[in-house]
Amino acid sequence: MIVRDPDILNANILIVDDQETNVSLLEQMLSEAGYTCVTSVMQPQEVCALHRKNCYDLILLDLQMPGMDGFQVMEALKTNDADGYLPVIVLTAQPGHKLRALQVGAKDFISKPFDLIEVKTRIHNMLEVRLLHKMLENYSKTLEKKVAERTAELRESEARYRSLTELASDWYWEQDETGSFTKVSGPVLEMLGIRVATLAGAAGDDSMSGWNEVERELLQSKIASRQPFLDFVFSRVNTDGSLQKFQVSGQPMFDQASRFIGYRGIGIELTAKN
Repeated sequence: MIVRDPDILNANILIVDDQETNVSLLEQMLSEAGYTCVTSVMQPQEVCALHRKNCYDLILLDLQMPGMDGFQVMEALKTNDADGYLPVIVLTAQPGHKLRALQVGAKDFISKPFDLIEVKTRIHNMLEVRLLHKMLENYSKTLEKKVAERTAELRESEARYRSLTELASDWYWEQDETGSFTKVSGPVLEMLGIRVATLAGAAGDDSMSGWNEVERELLQSKIASRQPFLDFVFSRVNTDGSLQKFQVSGQPMFDQASRFIGYRGIGIELTAKN
């Protein structure tokens, strides 16, 4: 991210000082330096309302003012500043006030009487940091919005996908990384007549009798090697001698760290379709 000089010169600046000569001097200096959006106020009680309305990029704040000093103004601004960043450079002739001002939230200080080179340098540097802060904040908000929009799109897409697969198939299924079913949509258990530990079946399970062992081992091999499979046909012979055929498609799932987290897919009973 780069802050351009025109952006710095067009920054919104507020001068707060009860001394008219100081205000005039700073206004003239900033104007000669090319700053275009400079306003001033001599009543510190007005600063919070003005900042709430105009969101200044920089406030040049005198510390010693009657009625409400600069420290009180900064405390009030803390409750007013929506982005949590206090864009204040304090103006002071008291060296002992500098540390206290920084401790209560000021970002920098300018000593009185003014050294115009110092004033210009500190203002320029402060505005560069301030504008970078705003750019980063805006970028973060934009990125957050894009992530939210993309998440909503993915959820909508997944919902449409599941709806379509449910219409186009007899069942939709998901497994975790251990091979256990985590989601089953449709009468897959009733159709298969078993309760399976994995899609390919659990070795040693008596309920697996009748299944074509060659087909089952081939499907089990594909799943074990985390391969996608399309329209894989497997069959079994029921106790009454009838033949059932099933067709299944599946794909492995991975998280953002490319870690395998399971399978998902669809299936139909071919026997019923014929």
